[in-house]
Amino acid sequence: MKNLPKTPIEKIIAPVNRFVHLEYTSGIVLLISVIIAIVWANSSIGDSYHHLWEMHFKVGLGEHILDKPLHIWINDGLMALFFFVIGLELKREFMEGELSTFSKALLPMTAALGGMLVPAGIYLLFNSGSEAQHGWGIPMATDIAFALALLSMAGKHIPGAVKVFLSALAVADDLGAVLVIAFFYTGSVNFTALGIAGLFLLVLVIGNAMGIRSTAFYLIVGIAVWIGFLLSGVHATLAGVLVAFTIPARTRIDEQVYSGALRRLSEDFDREIPSNSSLTTPEQHRTIREVKDLSTAAETPLQKIEHALHPYVAFLIMPLFALANSGIIIGADFFSVILNPVSMGVSVGLVAGKFTGIMLFCFVMVKLGFARLPVGSTWKQMMGISLLAGIGFTMSLFISGLAFSDPQTVQQAKYGILIASVIAGLLGSLVLKSTTHNNLNKD
Repeated sequence: MKNLPKTPIEKIIAPVNRFVHLEYTSGIVLLISVIIAIVWANSSIGDSYHHLWEMHFKVGLGEHILDKPLHIWINDGLMALFFFVIGLELKREFMEGELSTFSKALLPMTAALGGMLVPAGIYLLFNSGSEAQHGWGIPMATDIAFALALLSMAGKHIPGAVKVFLSALAVADDLGAVLVIAFFYTGSVNFTALGIAGLFLLVLVIGNAMGIRSTAFYLIVGIAVWIGFLLSGVHATLAGVLVAFTIPARTRIDEQVYSGALRRLSEDFDREIPSNSSLTTPEQHRTIREVKDLSTAAETPLQKIEHALHPYVAFLIMPLFALANSGIIIGADFFSVILNPVSMGVSVGLVAGKFTGIMLFCFVMVKLGFARLPVGSTWKQMMGISLLAGIGFTMSLFISGLAFSDPQTVQQAKYGILIASVIAGLLGSLVLKSTTHNNLNKD
């Protein structure tokens, strides 16, 4: 609350809070993690970087033990929370957001489709027939944190509808990436474990239908779903998306009832004679509790959980994932090493493929009259957005770990991802900056 007097500790942490709530902050933190990983891996203590992520951690009781290296706990465990938040965002967007109606969803969904098919095709042009062709899904992804961070820093005169379009495009892109992982990057399946996971998922669906709104219920049963997926061979992060779709997205009371009850409770509070101490009277305390219960009933569990988890995903899980997966070795022969089909397929697919696919599919949809450009936007701004979509960092790194088992091939894919993300980010920012400059001149 803006009008509340700040305590000394709140004054101290206020700059941190302001930084955390800036649109581009998560992208900055992610970039810092990438830089630390690269510097660490190429330093005199680079061996410690690789040894750290191979340390084993055990969790379990008796004979039921999960024994995995740290990087697996991050990639398969913590990233399940990342995908869980993606699932919450997808459900919210499909219910009330930019993907909630056919007319709203048509352009970003079509753009996302073009931004996935063309990059995959370009990658296959470089790698078709080779053992590395399975990596065609790597250049299909967009890193929403980096893309939105650069868009926010490009200028205040970019229309809000353009930012909304990029967000919707990235969400649709995430949906496509989840489907690709589910159908094309899953190995042999243990159907018994998958069936058990399915039963726990059914428990969540029934719980939603019965009106259970407890976060603890969905957390405990959701962990059981995750373990089932982990043991089944189907990638465990998909459990995060499926569990997210079972989270209730309804309020217990509507806006009018909430507003009326809140006014009544406020009047009850005002009528109470205040005490002359720092404590509230029993009646005031009861009223405050009723206000809390009322506000809980007016809040959807989906939005409550999404809001609570977002800082942890943005400022802990994603940076930790980047730190664990971005430590590529940059030697004196770096520019000759990257001239291989995997690196070229990934980098060209992300930069040229994303740009071509998004622009082409948008142009066709608009010219045929099936869709319109975002309100107040220009084709040049759409070009900038299409370039920023070539920053595939987090999801591309994730898919590269699923696509390849050979460490050298994974390293080659990371080279391509890093180069493409830098080029796409720079070009997209320059194009968007030029549109902002033009708008300022017009003003």
